Amino acid sequence: MFRHIRSDIQAVFENDPAARSRFEVIFTYSGLHAIWAHRIAHPLYRSGWFTVARMISQVSRFMTGIEIHPGAKIGERLFIDHGMGVVIGETCEIGDDVVIYQGVTLGGTGKEKGKRHPTIGNNVVIGSGSKVLGSFTVGEFSNIGSNAVVLREVPTNCTVVGNPGRVVKRNGERVGDRLDHTQLPDPVIEMFRTMQKEIDELKTELKQLRDEEK
Repeated sequence: MFRHIRSDIQAVFENDPAARSRFEVIFTYSGLHAIWAHRIAHPLYRSGWFTVARMISQVSRFMTGIEIHPGAKIGERLFIDHGMGVVIGETCEIGDDVVIYQGVTLGGTGKEKGKRHPTIGNNVVIGSGSKVLGSFTVGEFSNIGSNAVVLREVPTNCTVVGNPGRVVKRNGERVGDRLDHTQLPDPVIEMFRTMQKEIDELKTELKQLRDEEK
């Protein structure tokens, strides 16, 4: 337990340049508090103390804004930056040296039984607001762009952006003509563009019919 505590604190200093002292990190980092609460709740959950484990996770959620199901498996040196709105599902598995930003969901897609949440490999970075949904693997050293919605397996050493998520880089090389993660599509704007195009086409057809009647 104490080994985990030391490595969790070290992960903060390695990933957050704003971290100034151990005292500040220990007492003010909500992501760290949520991880420590999980490290208490998870052994209880595995021992069959499901209600007690859930109570701990819910208290942690109330205090930190981060919900980690006690059944989730978390590796070494996980860093949750800011963390508000992060949700990690029951059958989720997270490897070592993973970085998760605020608003991330590692969830399922339905009410299926068994493994229904993603497996996150080592050294993965998951950007703000991203949703990784389903029972598949995100390969090691991959990056999930902000607000991406990932619904299928991600190979090792890839960058994924967009909704639905697309691989735009693999092993450092671009894959096809894809979007940059800073220029993600806006589905609302795209919907209005499609509607406006259809309206323009209908106007043209209506004008042609009127001209024919004349």
